[in-house]
Amino acid sequence: MTDKREVSRETVYRGERITVHRAVFQDGDQTTTREIVDHPDSVAVVAVDEHHRVLLLRHYREPLGEELWELPAGLCDHDDETPQQTAARELAEEAGLRADQWQPLVRLHPSPGFTGEQATIYLARGLESVNADVDTEEAISALRWVSLDEAIGWVFREDITNGLAVAGLLAARHQVPAERAEAL
Repeated sequence: MTDKREVSRETVYRGERITVHRAVFQDGDQTTTREIVDHPDSVAVVAVDEHHRVLLLRHYREPLGEELWELPAGLCDHDDETPQQTAARELAEEAGLRADQWQPLVRLHPSPGFTGEQATIYLARGLESVNADVDTEEAISALRWVSLDEAIGWVFREDITNGLAVAGLLAARHQVPAERAEAL
């Protein structure tokens, strides 16, 4: 157990979505300085249709300079929404879908070494199309339905490297097989 405590904090950058702080921590005689990023929490959705296929989106990600296969996802940046409501909004905006059944799959901290961001990933079922305002800020170049097994194969071939997608698909594999066996 540590007796580490924060002794000072200064804001070094404040942007539209993130704030960066430089914090100094004291643990006995040892002093440590850390840069900490305040970032909104996030959500992702493993949308599973009646054929046990999952929806994947192809997004261009500027920091990487490439497109990634991902799950519908977004930031919890509306104060009046719960994480599940944010997930429902993102599913509608990015894929034009609504789900009747929602189940939390897994909660994780994507980068706990520098941010307190928490991500919640949901399993969404009972899908139907809706007319939604598509988020034009997102650079979605493709939507594809693939079997859960195929998507997990993409994870292990490193065709899916987005952390929330990897965690969500593997967590979904834990939930979906028993349900599929019962349906047969």
